[in-house]
Amino acid sequence: MDKPPVCDYEGSDYQKTFWDSGGREYEDQCEALAIRRLLPKKGRLLLEVGAGAGRNTLRYGGYERIVLLDYSLTQLQQARERLGGSGRFLYVAANVYQLPFITGLFDSATMIRTLHHLADPLLALNEVRRVLEPDAFFLLEFANKLNLKSILRFLLGRQSWSPFSHDPVEYLPLNFDFHPVRVREWLASSGFSILRMATVSHFRIGWIKRAVPARLLARLDFMLGYTGGFLQLSPSVFLLARTNPVGPETEPGFFRCPLCQSSDLKEVGEPGNAFLKCGNCLRLFPIRGGIYDFKESFPA
Repeated sequence: MDKPPVCDYEGSDYQKTFWDSGGREYEDQCEALAIRRLLPKKGRLLLEVGAGAGRNTLRYGGYERIVLLDYSLTQLQQARERLGGSGRFLYVAANVYQLPFITGLFDSATMIRTLHHLADPLLALNEVRRVLEPDAFFLLEFANKLNLKSILRFLLGRQSWSPFSHDPVEYLPLNFDFHPVRVREWLASSGFSILRMATVSHFRIGWIKRAVPARLLARLDFMLGYTGGFLQLSPSVFLLARTNPVGPETEPGFFRCPLCQSSDLKEVGEPGNAFLKCGNCLRLFPIRGGIYDFKESFPA
C-alpha cells in the first residue's frame, strides 16, 4: 500500500513569518488558554506530535519529559535552539504514520495544528493510540469545516463545498478541514473516548483582531469555548480524549524501528557521528545535532 503524502515544513521560517510577525497573537493566546483549560497539569512522558519550532512546548510545564516530534528536521533545530538540549526535551524527526516508539510508552500526547495536514487522519490517530498507555490523555486540535464563516459563505453561494458534509475538504494541497462528527468517529475507531471539547478562535476575522486587544479578545474567546460541549461552530476545535483502560501490552525499551518494528535499538558511534542501530534489520538511523532522525536510514 502506498504511504500517505506528508506535508513537509523543511527549511520553512513558519514560526517567524506566521506566528512571531504574522499577526497571530490572538490565535496563539487562544490556544494557550485552551491547553490550560483541557490538558492535565502534570504527567510523566508527553509526546508532542507536530511540535514544529516548539511554540507550545513550554506550556506543558508539569510534564517530567517531553518528546518533540516533527517531520521537519529544521523545525526541530529551531525548537532545540529555543528550548535547549536538556534531558527534559527529546527531539525526534519522524513520520507520524510510522511512529518510532514502542507500544504504550507515553502517558500523554498532544497534536495541535497538525491533523489538518494529514491525508489519512485515521492511520495517524491509530499510531498515536498505539504509543499511548491505557488511560492516557490525548489533546487534539482540528480545523473545523462546520464553522460559521463557512456556513454563511455556502448559503450565500460563495463556496462550492458544503460545510454540512461529514467528508473532509482539501481546500489547498495537504490542507484539510474536518467535520466534528467525522473526527469523533475516527477517535472512537482508534480507541479513544472524548472527555471534553472546547471551541477556539471564534473571532478569527481581520478587522476584529485589529480593533480589539488580543488579550481581551482571547478572554472573550475562552468564555465562548464552553459551547464546545454541545455545539462546534468555531474554525478551531480542541478536545481532550482518553485511551481505553484496556490496551496492548507495553513493550520493553523506548524507540522502535519504523522499518521492521524491532525495539532492539542501541546508540553507536561517537559524538558528531552517532546513530541508532537496529539489532534486527541492521539499519542505522542518524543522530544529527541532538535530533534522532528516523526519516532516513543507512546499512550498518
